[in-house]
Amino acid sequence: MPWWRRLYMGAKAEIGALARVNVSDRLWQMPVAAALASGLPLLVGAWFDHLDYGLVSSLAGLVFLYMPPTPLSHRMVFLMACAFAMTACYTLGVISHFVPILMMPTLIFIAVLAAMLCRFYGVGMPGSLFFIMVASIGAYSPIGILEVPLMVGLFSMGTLLAGLIGFFYSLHALSLRPAQPVPERPPVNFESMVLEPVVFGTFVGLSLAAAQVLQLEKAYWVPVSCLAVIQGTSLRAVWTKKVHRILGTSVGLMVAWGLLSLPLDKWTIALVMMALSFIIETAVVRHYAVAVVFITPLTILLAEAATLGHGPTAELVQARFFDTVLGCTIGLAGGFCLHDPRLRGPLRAVLLRLTPQRLRG
Repeated sequence: MPWWRRLYMGAKAEIGALARVNVSDRLWQMPVAAALASGLPLLVGAWFDHLDYGLVSSLAGLVFLYMPPTPLSHRMVFLMACAFAMTACYTLGVISHFVPILMMPTLIFIAVLAAMLCRFYGVGMPGSLFFIMVASIGAYSPIGILEVPLMVGLFSMGTLLAGLIGFFYSLHALSLRPAQPVPERPPVNFESMVLEPVVFGTFVGLSLAAAQVLQLEKAYWVPVSCLAVIQGTSLRAVWTKKVHRILGTSVGLMVAWGLLSLPLDKWTIALVMMALSFIIETAVVRHYAVAVVFITPLTILLAEAATLGHGPTAELVQARFFDTVLGCTIGLAGGFCLHDPRLRGPLRAVLLRLTPQRLRG
């Protein structure tokens, strides 16, 4: 086949993958509940004129998205376990803020442990992504050391609210369709429990190290973008996710620029973020790039809303785009290590030598 024909076929396949829209049977009430879990803390914070407090609890509301479609008893225990884990990740991230030299080791530890636990318990998407996200945002939170208990308490209250919303949503959802059976734990092996989590953690740490070497300010989005890409189940999935994320972020940054150019006050910020949450949870199961268009302004508002107006909007938008490209590129390199047999084999051999015999099952 001529080279131009191969190029044409490859471009056609790539465009087809980017344009493919998935079918979803998700209840429309689920995005509404997700928007409430993240939005109600913002409304409370706006009411008491402490939007910064509301943003912390709003970040915790992301735990709602981990609720499985299982019987009520199982899904609530599962949700509470995820809430505890997210609170622990956020706490470690906030503490690492005061000892910058520990920021990278802390994030590597969280990434490896979160990936191991998600694999062991069969946690579906978003997998370990939000655990890393809350730790990264916590690590770049501009707070004093005496505010740590307050921030952790606000985060815990946000997870409690998400759990309460999850309970009432579950009662309604289970009245519309039967629960799915509790899935069996996936088989445990060296690749899923050691090799892949270690690669995840290593490249997430490398992405943060690169951000620090480049002296990027508030580079929380670099490790998040890296993990979002590297979690692909194949090299093709990793590449597609990178393209989706960069394209979606590019458009999303324009959306964010437009939103940040508006005269937003505390109430409109809360309502805009609730609307974005609803759109994201409606779109993410259908087309990832479309969801990223709205994820981008939402994450910027989650991390920056309390300080909006303190710096040029253009600089903020440019910084987030560079963070995304850097994180996705490092994530793609991690994907090659995971899915290319020429790299995966030697890496597996090295880790086998370093792993105790009892953990090699």
